[in-house]
Amino acid sequence: MKRKFILVGIIVIAFSVISYGKVSSNSVKNSNVENWKPYDANGEMIRTDRGATGKIGVVSTSKVEASRIGADILKKGGNAIDAAVAAGFALGVVEPNSSGLGGGGFMLIRIAKTGETVFIDFRERAPQKASPEMWTVDANGKVVGNKKVEGGKAAAIPGEVAGLLYALEKYGTMSREQVIRPAVNLAKNGYYVTPTLSNDMKSEFDKLEKYPESAKIYLNKEGLPYEVGDKFTNKDLAKTLEIIIKKGKDGFYKGEVAQAIVKTLNKYDGLYTMEDLANYKPLIRKPVKGTYRGYEIISSPSPSSGGAIVIEILNILENFNVSELDVNSPEYLHLFSEAYKLAYADRAKYMGDTDYTPVPMKGFVSKKYAKEISKDIDMKVSHESKAHDPWQYESEDTTHYSIADKEGNMVAITKTVNGLFGNSVVVDGYGFVMNNEMDDFVVGAGHPNSVAPGKTPLSSMSPTIVLKDGKPFMVLGSPGATKIISTVSQVISRVIDHKMSIQDAIDTPRLWDNTSNVINIESRISDETAKKLEAMGHKVNKTSDWDRGMGSVQGVLYKNDGTLEGGADPRRDGKALGL
Repeated sequence: MKRKFILVGIIVIAFSVISYGKVSSNSVKNSNVENWKPYDANGEMIRTDRGATGKIGVVSTSKVEASRIGADILKKGGNAIDAAVAAGFALGVVEPNSSGLGGGGFMLIRIAKTGETVFIDFRERAPQKASPEMWTVDANGKVVGNKKVEGGKAAAIPGEVAGLLYALEKYGTMSREQVIRPAVNLAKNGYYVTPTLSNDMKSEFDKLEKYPESAKIYLNKEGLPYEVGDKFTNKDLAKTLEIIIKKGKDGFYKGEVAQAIVKTLNKYDGLYTMEDLANYKPLIRKPVKGTYRGYEIISSPSPSSGGAIVIEILNILENFNVSELDVNSPEYLHLFSEAYKLAYADRAKYMGDTDYTPVPMKGFVSKKYAKEISKDIDMKVSHESKAHDPWQYESEDTTHYSIADKEGNMVAITKTVNGLFGNSVVVDGYGFVMNNEMDDFVVGAGHPNSVAPGKTPLSSMSPTIVLKDGKPFMVLGSPGATKIISTVSQVISRVIDHKMSIQDAIDTPRLWDNTSNVINIESRISDETAKKLEAMGHKVNKTSDWDRGMGSVQGVLYKNDGTLEGGADPRRDGKALGL
């Protein structure tokens, strides 16, 4: 089975308003990044110069073009939500392999004035004709023809446009023209292809070539993938963004764009109707909350498993002296691996969309539950893990982007088209690829994550806000499929337990394990450490030095002196800018 990458557009923006006037153009920290690229003259990735600091604000996204656009919105007097929406639309242009108009996501907003935390679910949802029988399955339980991953039946109803515009209208201060126009210009004028984007175009070449609508956009005049440094433009996408500027949400979910979505997807065996699109609305949910060593953790609720499982992992770790362990030591890696196996086992058994099935969310975030299951961890020997019973603790009570200002307003957003270039089908004439989010459902009936009309598939997206004594401390998130959970929890622990800077916490080598005895570690971790892990009973798999599959964290940390410290992940194309 081909390994699935879930790619998420990531933006982290921290905005501290010193005055309510406009920020002067010469106040941008690291302004020498006007021509900054994440690769050198030979097309090799540059792993340094990713972070930034600022007194007024920090914008950290997975693409420098989006960071510039977000920073420019702040300079023009926009608030954190304005900047996030602008950067979000920009990411859909410059990072089409990861997110865009045909995708969806989650948004976490903290309103300083009221202390209220709002979670906006604009995740993709199954069309009304969807059912467990919608795919043909072979004798091995695999979907025939790859139709769960590509083509019309792979796509769920997209929510990105609805979610971003809802946030802008509810909490922003600028117009659609002001925040979307920069993305229009980026699509029209173009940008330079990075190694990440070029490699993804090459890896998905067979799929993109198969669909004429996609080949027209994502292959060059010779019918080949774009190379590093090539200029890439998308005038069809610019046209679509112009429609959204003019007509708002209805410009996407009704009328010519919606008709094109239905026609294109149903051409490739889809189940879409105009009503599916017209009826889409973002949902407001209550975020999950927990604590870790005195810090409040606020994150994504169901239908994401991310927030609850991140908190479960942190609760398990709280029973151990993590700060005494070196982050590259076998003991540290072993502890985190064992904690991950416990939590991921619970995720696999119990998690689904709470609108359709009961999920023990309170049990997942229970300190007592974590303390009980942490007893299964032997610090000398690795063990396979199975799900426990969080239900008995019910009586106790995740490219991502984040924004925070001096008043304490904070926004964290994670958005995606799921796989590389989603379902590989570009909406004819409108320049954006559709998601393949239906692949996140379980095949067959009777599982908490089985398909149902209007249902949201299970996710690991974990946009997270951390408070200390009720005040902003950190905001972060990551792509990486189920590895989002382990990546976010590692970065949180490194900042809190080891007092690392946000960039150091992001740069430090990572590990990942789920319910197996195979611990995946980046190859910067020593062979000696790997041997000691094997002696503990682990099967060790060394990946690359900077494994993009282990996520791409963009985060902002509030320092005691009022400085905002932004970190961007060198595993992909991220870059932070400071104001």
